[in-house]
Amino acid sequence: MIKLIMCLHRRSDMSREEFQDYWLNKHGPFFQKNATVMRSKRYVQSHTIDSPLNNAMRESRNMQPEFDGVAEVWFSSEEDLMEAMGTTEMQELSAELLQDEANFVDHTKSCAFIVQEREL
Repeated sequence: MIKLIMCLHRRSDMSREEFQDYWLNKHGPFFQKNATVMRSKRYVQSHTIDSPLNNAMRESRNMQPEFDGVAEVWFSSEEDLMEAMGTTEMQELSAELLQDEANFVDHTKSCAFIVQEREL
């Protein structure tokens, strides 16, 4: 299994609450409806909470501000994901996903990458 991780910052014209509401109630169902086309096996949204612990960790380590949330999407393999990406269905869906993400994500402040988990 491999996993796509997206660390997300909200658009500057949205509050964190608006961002998380859209992500959970609009984008989430849209994503799940199309999970078969993407061949995703699991989708998890981690919503950042407002907590003094976040500030304390950032300040104690001189870190950048936290993301508004993290999306994790699991796939069977890199090859399977690449094969899915090559389909006409997925190419059309990719454009729709990007359009929908633009409704709540600031892509210029966000990042995405593929990982392989190592459970310890």
